Amino acid sequence: MIFEQLFDLKYSTYTYIISSGKGREALIIDPVIDNINQYIKVLENLKLKLVKVLDTHIHADHITGMNELNKRTKCVRVMGEYSKSEVIDIKLKDNEKLKIENIELKAIYTPGHTDCSYSYLMENKVFTGDTLLINGTGRTDFQSGNPYDAYDSLFNKLLKLPDKTFVYPAHDYDKKRYSTIEKEKNNNPRLQVNSKDEYAEIMNNLKLPYPKMMEIAVPANLKGLTLDKFN
Repeated sequence: MIFEQLFDLKYSTYTYIISSGKGREALIIDPVIDNINQYIKVLENLKLKLVKVLDTHIHADHITGMNELNKRTKCVRVMGEYSKSEVIDIKLKDNEKLKIENIELKAIYTPGHTDCSYSYLMENKVFTGDTLLINGTGRTDFQSGNPYDAYDSLFNKLLKLPDKTFVYPAHDYDKKRYSTIEKEKNNNPRLQVNSKDEYAEIMNNLKLPYPKMMEIAVPANLKGLTLDKFN
């Protein structure tokens, strides 16, 4: 199996390239438009055919590379069914499966950071987008975010996965590559709460600045911006 985890220094974003093997079909999760040529080079070096590209949610801090990849490779664009993107080809429902050759991902609806946030379970790995981060959780103060929804997504969905499940987020500002459900249960300070109200109290008082790219990135990601309009 091919599993490439690529890190973007500018946005502290992780992108994942997955395939069952060299010369086979491939999937990309959470691409960044700035790094399109890097992704294409990886695909070419491994002789991979990109067939699907997936975003975990509408990103507010960067412009997705989903649409440029679709333009260049004719790959299918995938998001969860509650995505407001105007250019999605397949919208997955909660618990619906996404398949490419021998690889299968299960969509898990995990709203809270945004109302369109989904996580994706692949065997012993879960791609959590911005819902569950390493030693943190996604903010809930914009894009129809809701701390009570986030609490439910975390405690009643993601944290009920097997303890040894590897956690692969969409971001990490300290370049930590992965964690496990068990480690997050035990060490994540946002998860050491006794009630949804206690969690909401924490999230409602973070007082974080909005992402610098938000006013550009959100409408661009809804409309399906490609590089010819980005530069």
